[in-house]
Amino acid sequence: MILVTGAAGLLGRELVRQLLAQGKTVRAIYNRSPLPGFNSPLVQQVQCDILDVEGLAIAMEGITELYHCAAIVSFAPKRKRDLYKINIEGTANVVNAALDAGIRKMVHVSSVAALGRIREDTPIDETMNWTPETSNSIYGQSKYLGELEVWRGIGEGLDAVIVNPVVILGAGDWSSGSAKLFKNVHDGFPWYSEGTTGFVDVRDVATAMIQLMESDISRQRFILSAETRSYRYLFENIAKAFGKKRPHKKVTPFLASVVWWLEAVKSRFTGSDPLVTRETSITALAKVDFDNSKLKKFLPGFSYRQLQDTIDHTCRAFQHDLNNN
Repeated sequence: MILVTGAAGLLGRELVRQLLAQGKTVRAIYNRSPLPGFNSPLVQQVQCDILDVEGLAIAMEGITELYHCAAIVSFAPKRKRDLYKINIEGTANVVNAALDAGIRKMVHVSSVAALGRIREDTPIDETMNWTPETSNSIYGQSKYLGELEVWRGIGEGLDAVIVNPVVILGAGDWSSGSAKLFKNVHDGFPWYSEGTTGFVDVRDVATAMIQLMESDISRQRFILSAETRSYRYLFENIAKAFGKKRPHKKVTPFLASVVWWLEAVKSRFTGSDPLVTRETSITALAKVDFDNSKLKKFLPGFSYRQLQDTIDHTCRAFQHDLNNN
């Protein structure tokens, strides 16, 4: 049996879908809401918080393969404690439970944020790590420290692989995460940035993880990135796919600093996470590139979808949901 943590998230759901399509038996654990639309007898949904050591031990019973997707993605400074608890302590709990249960292999989902994303002079590759000078987010630090727990597990005998996805795109809850980018453009968000980053289809991330699990590859980390593109390119093509007006106001460094400051003030009064933070404003303006060649060397048969195909597919899925609600 296969265990997937964070199964209710964008990546977790896609991973479960692909595993079930292959006829695999899956135990999917979630924290708050179960996975909708999965009625297959091959899937067993279990509510479990990865901070619950005893619950994890029970969830690991009979498991041979483990995909650890559970994490918090946030750049809000006030969520530092949550980031540390889930992304570091929670990962340590998962690693310990896997060791105790004798799991055959684990694939851990990290992030390129753990590599230190603010490097404009050279492409980012797997040899790099988070440092205060190369990253500006508590999230990145939490994912880097979470990776260290996995490396500790590897040192103690755990067979594991780490993946470091860039911005994952796919149809999910478009009120949060990367899916919110699609909602913002659909709702007429007028701003764009010339900053660049990597983008990858959620379907490709899940496929790569399964192939890595089924291979004899171990003790490695892999950047998962299909294309490096500007946010302007992404927003304009999302708008085109939705039939909406393209963003037409360019974000400058000064404007970005004003917006994140206003959002910080607003957040203090409303209690909600700010739409833009100092960290995300810096990231949106940075021109960053990622070296995705390592995965292709280890999995020569693997290929990524083109970003345009991902955008069109995701927009069609969101539009279908809007038309049926």
